[in-house]
Amino acid sequence: MIVDGHCHAGKGDGLTGPWDTDAPLEAYLRRAREAGIDRTVLFAAFHSDYGEANRQVARIVGSRPDLFYGFAFVHPDRDRGRVAAIVQTAVVRYGFRGIKVHRHDGRITREICEVARAYALPVIYDVMGEISVVELLATEYPSVPFIIPHLGSFADDWRAQLAFIDHLVRHPNIYTDTSGIRRFDLLESAARRAGARKLLFGSDGPWLHPGVELAKVRALHLGVAEEREVLAGTILRLMRAVRIPSVEPVITPSAPDASPEGDPWVNEEWPTRVR
Repeated sequence: MIVDGHCHAGKGDGLTGPWDTDAPLEAYLRRAREAGIDRTVLFAAFHSDYGEANRQVARIVGSRPDLFYGFAFVHPDRDRGRVAAIVQTAVVRYGFRGIKVHRHDGRITREICEVARAYALPVIYDVMGEISVVELLATEYPSVPFIIPHLGSFADDWRAQLAFIDHLVRHPNIYTDTSGIRRFDLLESAARRAGARKLLFGSDGPWLHPGVELAKVRALHLGVAEEREVLAGTILRLMRAVRIPSVEPVITPSAPDASPEGDPWVNEEWPTRVR
């Protein structure tokens, strides 16, 4: 079985680029069939209202539950104070099995992580090269599986990707997906050092070709059992762990501006020495 763990779907409401305009699935599905992909994890295109965007994805997933899984997209800032409600709707009503967050919208918050922990949901968080946060996520929320796509940088920042591999090796709850990784030696290094079970196949469809992305996994020449984990085993295991709490979780909303830019200790003015 092959599961593509990273694909966008539905209409965005912006016109910045394909990522917030439209993510049509027609060509993707044809390419996925040709590549032998059995099922796909879907989440929304960028949107100003992820409640509406998640509803769009839910309709697509509901139309072919044999083909699709759904993840709920949330915005760290605009959805502050209502992440639990959005995720509850997505998990209980839509049957979604994960959360998607993107650094382009804002930095991930404790609110999102607390909700993920309450429902045992995997979180796909695109850090856009900001690798240092991975250490904080791994140690503060060790029971939450965090999938950091693209080895940490879709922009092909090899320094960030190289640094991320160390986190992948050290932290049992940190994973990556194979989508959009152009420096194959780094992908090979991640598989060798962290183990294939820490890698998940993903295409970043519908804009990247799933067959091309799948070929990179095949080119790793993994053992049969290892390749099975990358192609489906790990993502299925993470999604099977999802639970609905018996009591509705009480989540404290993240404070506004809880994640200011920069290090508070940088450029600090130290007092002059008393003579």
